[in-house]
Amino acid sequence: MTTTDTYTGGDVRLTGISKSYGSFTAVQPLDLTVPQGSFFALLGASGCGKTTTLRMIAGLEDPTTGTVHLGDRDVTDLPPYKRPVNTVFQSYALFPHLDIFENIAFGLRRRGLKSVKKQVGEMLELVQLGDKARHRPHQLSGGQQQRVAVARALINHPQVLLLDEPLGALDLKLRRQMQLELKRIQTEVGITFVHVTHDQEEAMTMADTVAVMNGGRVEQLGAPAELYEHPRTTFVANFLGTSNLIPAEVAGTGSEVVVTAGGGKLRLPGERCPAGARPGGRLLVGIRPEKITLSHADDAGAVPDGRNRITGRITDSSFIGVSTQYTVDGPAGTGLQVYEQNIERDPRLVPGAEVVLHWNPAHTFGLDADQDIAAGTEQETAAGAGSGAGPGAATGPGRNTAGPGQDIAGAERAEDSP
Repeated sequence: MTTTDTYTGGDVRLTGISKSYGSFTAVQPLDLTVPQGSFFALLGASGCGKTTTLRMIAGLEDPTTGTVHLGDRDVTDLPPYKRPVNTVFQSYALFPHLDIFENIAFGLRRRGLKSVKKQVGEMLELVQLGDKARHRPHQLSGGQQQRVAVARALINHPQVLLLDEPLGALDLKLRRQMQLELKRIQTEVGITFVHVTHDQEEAMTMADTVAVMNGGRVEQLGAPAELYEHPRTTFVANFLGTSNLIPAEVAGTGSEVVVTAGGGKLRLPGERCPAGARPGGRLLVGIRPEKITLSHADDAGAVPDGRNRITGRITDSSFIGVSTQYTVDGPAGTGLQVYEQNIERDPRLVPGAEVVLHWNPAHTFGLDADQDIAAGTEQETAAGAGSGAGPGAATGPGRNTAGPGQDIAGAERAEDSP
């Protein structure tokens, strides 16, 4: 099925948009462009302003300042039903007395169309539910119901589809399946999807572009890999995955920056350091847990020259199947995280063992030491631990977890409102 040409429109442009409730500002003045035909994610903890931003695009909230444009059309003052957008909420709000065919056809029939069989058939094919057309919603799984809600929204040919944490009510395995399914649907129909989530894995799996929000502002905007590999703030480094942030002092600068930490020297590329790093200044040196190799102290001599290395003692280990996660304390810091794939496990790597942590200097990044080293960790824990998004599934120093979907749904839901 090819429907890409059916949908027309342009970029979603937010200009100077903000939202305040009395003295509380949920969204600070924001300029944001969502390219036409992209899968765009607003990612952040509960209360960061992401749902309020989505609701202003939908027309469910009036902005305090600024404008909303869909293509060249200013829709700021248009009511929701006059905007070329549809919204899929966490609660799919399917009609229990109607079968799947009639649920999907509902929007067309409201517009007075009588011949809907072809269009509904195309949507059933798109979401791969053709054999379920005469089933009732209660006869479908959660993932199938979610696909029905998407089909019902898409059949009206919206310019933009807004998704407000639609996978939050699903269990982990089904949620991961539906992430791929939603991306397939978006690629096939070719329209703009704007997706709100607090789940980092969900955002990185589906979105072309992610805007990480914090305190009503966009902390950083970019492709998932760019945000993950090159975070510009401690919040992004901690919230999007897990980072080991090590306080250090700059010893030398140039194409390569040399720092001292925990009595040893570490190196990192100059272009991955904040501007203005000078000898004697402070820096937070960052390294992702999966970039680190863990070796027993007896094998320290076998670590190749040129690698960054620090020493420590294993304080905890967790076997999670695909990998083993270690927590290490040492002169450079406490609660350092290391993720080792379970390929050839060293039986000596147990709590209490003295170890060497080593990695390629090119994988190291630097952040301004004036930032809060713990930014992004408390917020993510508050969003709820244990969603399984990413490998850091326990809380503690250096660990980050994206929690399960909020149990609030439908058009009433406004998690960011006071």
